Amino acid sequence: MFPKEFRYSPKNIKDLLTEMKDTSELMVDLAYTAMIYDDEDIAQEVLNLEDKMDTLDYHIKMTAMLSTRRVDEAEGLLGVLQVAACSENIANAAGDIAKIVLMNMGIPMELKVALREAEETVVRATIAEESVMAGRTLGDLELDLETGMWVIAIRRNEDWIYDPDKETRLRQGDVLIARGHDEGVPLFFEMATTRKFIPKEIEHDKILKDLEHAVDIIVDMKNMSELSVGLAYSAILFDNEDIAYEVSALESEMDSMKYELQHWVLETAKHVEDVNILRGILHLASASEAISDAAYEIADTVLRDIELHPIITLAVRNSEEVITRLQVEKCSPIVGKTFYELKLETETGLHVMAIKRDDRWVYAPKGNTVIQAGDMLIARGSRIGEGALIEMCECKLDQ
Repeated sequence: MFPKEFRYSPKNIKDLLTEMKDTSELMVDLAYTAMIYDDEDIAQEVLNLEDKMDTLDYHIKMTAMLSTRRVDEAEGLLGVLQVAACSENIANAAGDIAKIVLMNMGIPMELKVALREAEETVVRATIAEESVMAGRTLGDLELDLETGMWVIAIRRNEDWIYDPDKETRLRQGDVLIARGHDEGVPLFFEMATTRKFIPKEIEHDKILKDLEHAVDIIVDMKNMSELSVGLAYSAILFDNEDIAYEVSALESEMDSMKYELQHWVLETAKHVEDVNILRGILHLASASEAISDAAYEIADTVLRDIELHPIITLAVRNSEEVITRLQVEKCSPIVGKTFYELKLETETGLHVMAIKRDDRWVYAPKGNTVIQAGDMLIARGSRIGEGALIEMCECKLDQ
């Protein structure tokens, strides 16, 4: 295989960094989707996007080198290049997850089922002829507000549309890949297919001893790696050392979980005839840990007090997926209510990644988590939903 040949053309650094961030995060979503559903087409698209990331990485390095003449200018772009390199590492790790499918590595069905049932999940749905979605744009539908689901990719015949925007018009037969809270899946699926969503009961033989323990670890590693990325970008967006330290703590916990899983695999290998069925588990754990490592490197720009060039903040803020930080006021109508009661994800289209409460953090709050006055919410999702969440956190004005 011959090495890829790049050809330089002038590009805007901010736009390049935004595209690298969005593409790497999309790759993670698609890679897990490919693994969960054993979809080789999606897995191959992840590798195609990995090639795109290589090109973006080349262009941002070339543009940075050509735009500096003095030492202080070069120092100012150090942080930009570090964040870009980390986005590339996240993309590489996503590519490794996709290869689990393409190389036919063993992943136990219990693990796939557990990942499908995660609170923030990915769903596929094909638009029917009678669907209310057919012929309408994503902007018209406002699916993030109506269902809490975010369309991350569309397969149209043999082509793919990545990160579709509000102007994207949906067609009959489009296969939608959407991410969001599990509560929004039935409504989203019914809107697209005109059929009631019925979770499939999957029967599978339990081949491995104590597999539930390994499944719990891997599900936690997947959730924590994605949380780490979101918090890392939050740390640089808000130049917040507290959030950066939390990313560092998550990275250390991920290391411990990886070692625990490796020990489980070594113990389990004694009792199985074909150890190849364990390869996929180890590969997935290593890739998830690599994503967390890259997230820590992003947050490290804040911890080491590397000068954050304004380009970084602009790139993160201009991303398709916004990251927002909001404080819940004492008089807010959501104080004292649980996430389950509020259905924040389906009402706003934003996923609350973490809550800062006094001097401690609550990661990935559950449905029974009660919101308290003064809570600082760190959320990600659609730009439209940001306004809805702001209104919920503020005092309700008397009409």
